[in-house]
Amino acid sequence: MAVSAKTEFDVAAPPSVVMEVLMDVESLPEWSGPHKEAEIVSEHDDGTPDRVRVVVTAAGISDEQTLAYTWTDTTCSWDLIEANQLSEQHGVYTVTPTADGSHVEFTLEVELKIKLPGLIVKRAQKMAVDTARKGLTDEVLRRAAG
Repeated sequence: MAVSAKTEFDVAAPPSVVMEVLMDVESLPEWSGPHKEAEIVSEHDDGTPDRVRVVVTAAGISDEQTLAYTWTDTTCSWDLIEANQLSEQHGVYTVTPTADGSHVEFTLEVELKIKLPGLIVKRAQKMAVDTARKGLTDEVLRRAAG
């Protein structure tokens, strides 16, 4: 069964800083609690991350994943290539300018290979949304300050 999560929030920093943080995928373990490792395996011709290997722990389950990233000036999206616990994953950050900085929309859809109790799935969804909102915001503000 596919599950999805979505959140929207504002950050007091320009979209360029938000995108800089997102492109620095190897810093994920520093600001995203579930990410234990993140390694760029290959890059697109323009130097942006293409294939990325991550180790994620959520709701007590650890998973090693290989993701394919796609970039525009205002979006970061990824799709699952390979994982132990997931059969599908699609995530997108969309960043738009506002008068005070940036508006960020985050969506994540995952399909688990194994059946988990609804409570555990909901906890993992909440963790993903909270990390997207709080972790990304804190890291963006830290970099914007200095």
